[in-house]
Amino acid sequence: MTLPTLAEIASRETLREGLLATVDLLKRRRASEINESAVEGYIALDWMEWHGGSLRLTTTGENLCKHMTSLLARNGAQATA
Repeated sequence: MTLPTLAEIASRETLREGLLATVDLLKRRRASEINESAVEGYIALDWMEWHGGSLRLTTTGENLCKHMTSLLARNGAQATA
């Protein structure tokens, strides 16, 4: 097993931070605004896949989005308390 490099970890974190915004662009049918290298990264991480010419979340990507959304909701609730 090979450990990821710092660059790979940084890239993964950058992609993770932008995932919800990317999903929002997909939902609004504005995929052309998504950076091509980001798309390649999401596919390499198995967070997205091509399906019939359309980009969509994989099960892993859906689960990550749900997790991130719940963290944001939890942090928002703590901030207002």
